[in-house]
Amino acid sequence: MGTEKYNDINSFLEALGQTEEPMGVYYTDDRPETGFNPIPGTLPTRDQEARGEIDWTIVWKDFSCVLGHVWRARKKQTTAFFSVDQFGCLGGAFYLGYLGQQLDMIADYVSTGIPNVMEGERYLSSPQVCHKFFEHVNPRPAPKKFCVFKPISQFSNGHQPEIVVFFARPEVLCGLCNLAVFVTEDFEVVVTPFGAGCTAAVAWPAKFIAEGKLKAVLGGWDPSARPYLKTDELIFSVPYELYTAMLTRWPESFLTAGAWRVVKKKVARSRKTWGEE
Repeated sequence: MGTEKYNDINSFLEALGQTEEPMGVYYTDDRPETGFNPIPGTLPTRDQEARGEIDWTIVWKDFSCVLGHVWRARKKQTTAFFSVDQFGCLGGAFYLGYLGQQLDMIADYVSTGIPNVMEGERYLSSPQVCHKFFEHVNPRPAPKKFCVFKPISQFSNGHQPEIVVFFARPEVLCGLCNLAVFVTEDFEVVVTPFGAGCTAAVAWPAKFIAEGKLKAVLGGWDPSARPYLKTDELIFSVPYELYTAMLTRWPESFLTAGAWRVVKKKVARSRKTWGEE
């Protein structure tokens, strides 16, 4: 992005009281030169599972969370990227669009587990309900080879992300949620559907975009993803179109009014409490 646009971003973040810029998400056929990514692996398929050809010890040994790589990228202000060969976990592979059908083992894992074999996460009540969820969210196939997360300020002119992902605590989220309503006039613009961390960051926003719906997704509720978020931090993902509207119109909104100045004092206290001042 050009200097003028970046200054707008700085002003917007200052108005919110947010010290960390958001990450932009996009797909590309060009492998990023630097960044964090999972170790290479072979993505198993539903057909291989049916034939009993998957070595699950290798699958679990090489597990790494999408948000874990994004967490490292956030701290170093660099990229995190994923592909069909570097997917990290089967959940991430599915939600980022590299695995057409989720495996039965993952449905078991997310729900009840398998007695004497694997403890389940118990996020859903049964494997059948889990498969119903997989069919409902139905992530689109990855449109290009790599899915990339990158700080928004590192996008150059003529290149823009598809999705913009904020990582913020409730006081800042208060501003983001209300601003999304302000610019869209949609009283239900912010949704918080079930899913993993990468579902909230990528799969759900991409689904709403494909459906022609301008929605903001509030996520980060997945207990398994919480280790890769700050204490009290959540995910707020928006399509780029909504992000630019928020970036352009925030000076017209409550972010310049008296009530928000009180909230910003709480934002500052929160940063001080967590040693981020």
